[in-house]
Amino acid sequence: MQAFRASILHLLGDPTTSDEAVAFHADGLLLVEDGHVVACGDHDALRDLLGDTPVEDLSGKLITPGFIDTHIHFPQVDIIAAHGAQLLDWLEQHTFPAEAAFADPAHAAETAEFFVRELLRNGTTTALVFGSVHKGSVEALFRVAQARDMRLIAGKSLMDRHAPEGLTDTVESSRADMESLIADWHGKGRLGYAVTPRFAISCSEAQLTMAGEVLAAHPGVWMQTHLSENPREIAETAALFPEAADYLDVYDRFGLLGPRSVFAHCVHLQGEAFQRLADSGGAVAFCPTSNLFLGSGLFPLETACAHGVKVGIGTDVGAGTSFSILHTLGEAYKVGQLRGSALDPFHALYLATLGGARALDLGDRIGNLAPGKEADFLVLDLAATPLLARRLAGDRSLENRLFALTVLGDDRVVERTYLAGVEQHRR
Repeated sequence: MQAFRASILHLLGDPTTSDEAVAFHADGLLLVEDGHVVACGDHDALRDLLGDTPVEDLSGKLITPGFIDTHIHFPQVDIIAAHGAQLLDWLEQHTFPAEAAFADPAHAAETAEFFVRELLRNGTTTALVFGSVHKGSVEALFRVAQARDMRLIAGKSLMDRHAPEGLTDTVESSRADMESLIADWHGKGRLGYAVTPRFAISCSEAQLTMAGEVLAAHPGVWMQTHLSENPREIAETAALFPEAADYLDVYDRFGLLGPRSVFAHCVHLQGEAFQRLADSGGAVAFCPTSNLFLGSGLFPLETACAHGVKVGIGTDVGAGTSFSILHTLGEAYKVGQLRGSALDPFHALYLATLGGARALDLGDRIGNLAPGKEADFLVLDLAATPLLARRLAGDRSLENRLFALTVLGDDRVVERTYLAGVEQHRR
């Protein structure tokens, strides 16, 4: 058994709906065994459980659950911070050329290693990831994640139209690739597969029909795609699918709307569509940095939550501008301010941890430090920068300190990252 003594903060529920959601232990003890949490609470209440287990004293540090990134693109690492126009032009100018390089297995393997290291360095312990159209890109990513016993869900992008030569597949080839990837990797260790239509524009009706069939044939897999991100994208989708009631209905018609479906962005979704999404059990990945960077718009978080939609946070690298979930939460607050609805800091932490786990239908396994959960957790250095140390020393309020951490914090705050109780990163 491992024992860690530090301040501990995690969420037991949604703080917007429960007064008992926030669990904070100023002098806390976390006990871990066989990759799972044994106990978490006040040190004095739990010390009798220690026996002869040595305690690692991390006084002055903060332990939190690992962060969960519900939307990120593995093949876009090398185009982060690329200057360009809005979504569709940015895809043509930057994304497609970058993704074409993943036909090379050596490039995919090297990028996968960097990508996973960067996630861990920023405190991300679970991610829902887009691969390129190439089967090998997903295999390379799974190999690296499996070697670290990381909970990671990924899928190859489906594109059989409106993409450059070399980046399109066919209905037959994509079905074969997905069936092979599911057989080889889904459920292996802590890995999962996601059926991944890039978006409706890039997929023919036959391709979307096939995606729905594969999803139905493998009830444990996920589905991820983009939805209602940019006005021009929405208009082009409507022109391609004139029989659909709206953008969400496009996916629903092909059996892609369900409890393990995660839709990135949803910036321009309306209330009634949010309700249909909530009723289906589907989730939204809120990606504030990419929505601002591409000028897509301001996600109505308060509207989604009012309809009961599950929401997680997504960095959306490479249109997103940082791997850091902490930084991304700071930008989410700014989006809320522009909409006249300030994001509560405990709700922000919920989106990045237990809320993200629930968005991925994994709330019973990850997202907080409750006994029995997988021991994915972080040790945060609250004095990582002189400014952060000064700011946090001057405020005793937990709420204010957490808010300052999300605004001023970044990868430097993450001192250690643990996956299933094993240290995988130390600053």
